[in-house]
Amino acid sequence: MAKVDLSIAIGGAAGQGIATPGDILARIFVRRGLHLNAYNAYQSIVRGGHIFLTLRTSEEPVLSFGDKINILIALNQDTMDRHLNLMKPGTSVLYNKDKIKPGAGADGVQLCDFSVKELAPQIRGDLVQNTIALAAALRLIGVDFKILEDILTLQFRRKGDAVIAENVGVARAGYDYAAGHFQPLKFSLPDMGKKLAFFEGNQALAMGGAAAGVRFYCAYPMSPSS
Repeated sequence: MAKVDLSIAIGGAAGQGIATPGDILARIFVRRGLHLNAYNAYQSIVRGGHIFLTLRTSEEPVLSFGDKINILIALNQDTMDRHLNLMKPGTSVLYNKDKIKPGAGADGVQLCDFSVKELAPQIRGDLVQNTIALAAALRLIGVDFKILEDILTLQFRRKGDAVIAENVGVARAGYDYAAGHFQPLKFSLPDMGKKLAFFEGNQALAMGGAAAGVRFYCAYPMSPSS
């Protein structure tokens, strides 16, 4: 059986909440015993610009984020304009058709459009599209909804039951819509039966330094490292 080598990318502007769906995907991958490499290309700005997070997962150790994307989640028009022409046959692009127009993609690229206004009319805010797209992406790779529901409950537990219920409801709408309108990928995400752990670069550096006996660290990084 061929090994799974899956890459999901999320693109948008700073402030569009790219980190949260990325964290959720990472948790799901490592809980299934899959190896992970994630790279976040971001600008030194608080709002705007172009942010592009790539997550690559496989049964084998992943040493780079690679040069291909299976699923692209485009959170704004800029991401669509930059990356649609790079998508190959057999890949999928998820986007909110209320605000994003896809242009012409290569033959065999599945354009998975959804409407936030139709799927979550009762909820205001641009971050709703993130949850819908995340749920749809997981449906494309055969991940059961209960797994996403458990992760969302963990992710938003400090914000209370109302926020959890809202996010789970939005995710359910996106998941079911994908099931009825989009073609899944030709492979499903395997479960290796053994959970793995993952660390961000800052965390790994701090833990490695502490284990090596470092007692003082002073720097002025763009990303907080304290």
